[in-house]
Amino acid sequence: MSDDTEFHDRMLSLGLARVAEQAALASADLIGRGDEKAADQAAVNAMREQLNLLDIAGVVVIGEGERDEAPMLYIGEEVGTGNGPGVDIALDPLEGTTLTAKDMPNALTVIAMGPRGSMLHAPDVYMEKLAVGPGFEPGVVNLDMSASERVEALAAAKGCKPSDITVCILERPRHEEMIAGVRSTGAAIRLITDGDVAGVMHCAEADVTGIDMYMGTGGAPEGVLAAAALKCMGGQIFGRLLFRNDDEVSRATRAGITDLDRVYTRDEMVTQDVIFAATGVTGGSLLPGIRREPGWVTTETLLMRSKTGSVRRMEYRTPVE
Repeated sequence: MSDDTEFHDRMLSLGLARVAEQAALASADLIGRGDEKAADQAAVNAMREQLNLLDIAGVVVIGEGERDEAPMLYIGEEVGTGNGPGVDIALDPLEGTTLTAKDMPNALTVIAMGPRGSMLHAPDVYMEKLAVGPGFEPGVVNLDMSASERVEALAAAKGCKPSDITVCILERPRHEEMIAGVRSTGAAIRLITDGDVAGVMHCAEADVTGIDMYMGTGGAPEGVLAAAALKCMGGQIFGRLLFRNDDEVSRATRAGITDLDRVYTRDEMVTQDVIFAATGVTGGSLLPGIRREPGWVTTETLLMRSKTGSVRRMEYRTPVE
């Protein structure tokens, strides 16, 4: 393989940061305006435009649905100039469209990139997820444990009481039993309305965010994106696909998945080194939101490389008319 087709993560990382930044800036005027679709479309258009400037032969493996269903950045879409390394791309142009429309915390633009074949081609179905931050023995918690058992196991590993643990859970009726199980231990719960990629990422910086563990059911594509983030930040994530009907099973089959009950670890969802970028749209625990002042707009981007374990926080200040 020649030099121009190798995956040089350091050289590509700044370009990926710009992709996330421009998607965030494109959605800035729609924060708090109540129009989820317009905010999402603005971010999609900007992200596609920036990706197509990069010297890559990129394929979207985690996107916004299959081609027939999404006029967005769809699964299988080819991006980049075509001159460069073959890469897998996982993205959510605006994670938290509702959060953006309502000006609520933790809306992000999110994208990850790795060598071709490095990411699980997760179908657009539900995934049961469980995540903790770095510093624990492998499998300290697992998906076969009850919610209360997970809390107790993590507390024992941390050397603290269950009441010292805080769990992040997506606020949905399907999680009522899980929430009750966590609360039965005395642990605290931080409920979120949307944005489970950010929810998982919170576990990797527990000292900053106050979140020790994430659990619950959400989109499988977001699970792969979260795994890419933890590949860079450290931590464990487990995911198991859930199917509600034959159509969803067919989606998995078309994606090449044969073991429908498999529990995927972080390194099975993301098998090689990746780069990951996220830009804050609305302010939250991980990143500040877009800031405006007369003549200027400022964003902050989290840029990470799993190969080196490097984590950069990059402020981008640009003039506006």
